[in-house]
Amino acid sequence: MSYGKLLGAGTAVALVIATAGFAGSHAVKSSNATVAARHNQMQMVGYHIGVLGAVAKGEMAYDAAMVEAAAKNLAALATMERATLWAEGTEQGAADLSRAKAEIWQEPDAFAAKFKALEEASLAMVGAADAAAVGAAMGPLGGACKGCHEQFRGPKIE
Repeated sequence: MSYGKLLGAGTAVALVIATAGFAGSHAVKSSNATVAARHNQMQMVGYHIGVLGAVAKGEMAYDAAMVEAAAKNLAALATMERATLWAEGTEQGAADLSRAKAEIWQEPDAFAAKFKALEEASLAMVGAADAAAVGAAMGPLGGACKGCHEQFRGPKIE
């Protein structure tokens, strides 16, 4: 196995372990395990965007390794196989606490494109030279999130 593949596999294992630990302490109280896991995926996305945003705003010192890790973790989250997390029948109205619109399954290519945009915006952050570069890359990253939420996320459940 090449060093790159080994490093990628190690990152994936670390991400799974981190996600499992995070999910256990911040689990959504949905009776549907798929919805709960999906919420945890989105919490991990939000966490890493928060790290990058804090660097961009000067709330956290720029650290190249931290920026690269957050960006790569975001990209990995965007490339997770969706079949287990976005199972048909878990849309809003069909599964408690789900905000996923039915359009996800009606327009699967458009939905996949939104995750691809998140992956690309995340990877564009890798190698950011300083906090200003991180800040400049936040626009496309936020745009990727907003684009998906506007098209595929339903209203907040009270």
